[in-house]
Amino acid sequence: MRKVYLDNGSTSVPKAPGVGRAMLEYIENGGCNVGRGGYESSYSIAEQVLSTRKKLCDLFCFRKESNVVFTNNVTYGLNILIGGLLNPRDHVINTSMEHNAVARPIEAARKREIVVSIAKCDERGRLNPLNLETLIRPETKAVIMIHGSNVCGTLLPLAEVGEICKKHGVFFIVDAAQTAGVFPLDMEKLKIDGLAFTGHKGLLGPQGIGGFLIRDELAKAISPVIYGGTGSMSDSVIMPEFLPDKFEPGTLNLPGILGLSAALDYIKEEGIDTIRETELAFTNIFLDSMMNRSDVRVVGLKGLEGRCPIVSLDFLNHDNAEIAFRLDGEYGIMTRCGLHCAPMAHQTLGTFPQGTVRFSFGHRNTDEEIYYAIEAIHKILK
Repeated sequence: MRKVYLDNGSTSVPKAPGVGRAMLEYIENGGCNVGRGGYESSYSIAEQVLSTRKKLCDLFCFRKESNVVFTNNVTYGLNILIGGLLNPRDHVINTSMEHNAVARPIEAARKREIVVSIAKCDERGRLNPLNLETLIRPETKAVIMIHGSNVCGTLLPLAEVGEICKKHGVFFIVDAAQTAGVFPLDMEKLKIDGLAFTGHKGLLGPQGIGGFLIRDELAKAISPVIYGGTGSMSDSVIMPEFLPDKFEPGTLNLPGILGLSAALDYIKEEGIDTIRETELAFTNIFLDSMMNRSDVRVVGLKGLEGRCPIVSLDFLNHDNAEIAFRLDGEYGIMTRCGLHCAPMAHQTLGTFPQGTVRFSFGHRNTDEEIYYAIEAIHKILK
């Protein structure tokens, strides 16, 4: 049976060319650590790590490579940003479209007497920035929000929210898990203080590497939540205050960083605009084929404007899990079914508790694969 991968919202498949080679080269021919050895091989790897930080600065229009922090994934990064920033009686705002990578650490913060407000989005996942602004109080510390919904693909208005945060002197933290590498993200223009990313989705790198870019003002306001050795200030049992060491205890995932570096090179060569346009073209083909079916609900936005390359379907006369199972078992089409680690988003969209079947497209899919998936759905629904 042929295999068609339409689950790029979970992780990109295939990875960018060169990712595996870069990781293998390090493991088989390098393998030494950084910051723990005073020899040439260690310095060479350190230079490659610094180069990767610089590439991320270029991608996100950021200026300080020292303020690029590597973590295991976007979830770890968001936990550091949220858990280290908020103190008792602080007020924080997020939205009703959040992934649990934001929703759970914020919910946990409630137990520490942090006050939480949720900006409600509409049934298509759209956020009215003015509604969010009405929630800001004198004690508001931050607005923390997703950029592109992992459930339905709706993009939230970063530019408008960034301006609001700047106006009120509130930190602005963005979860860019679904959009980094696909949509341009200019931290300066968008007034973003902290941007969390993962390497294995739109950045086309390996699993196990992610991180965040952070402005000095926000970094000073955050206490470390993980402590340990950094290879610096080894005479002290107190974590260094300088970046990135303040938030990078323990040994870095060096194979992952070097794999991500290769993926960033590929994205630069291909062009982020080309990647996005290709993925949205597939999205448009798929959307058009489903819009007029009375037995299928397209969840979220009905067109391409304001969305990333994700489409969620609710099969009104069938169990969604059955559809996903048959797509895989009978046609080799891989999707994701369920609540997608985002129960608040599904409640907002009216798809809780049944969830949806999510189709998420990558730029290395083909038109033929999209039409094959469409035909498979039509056959199953007959």
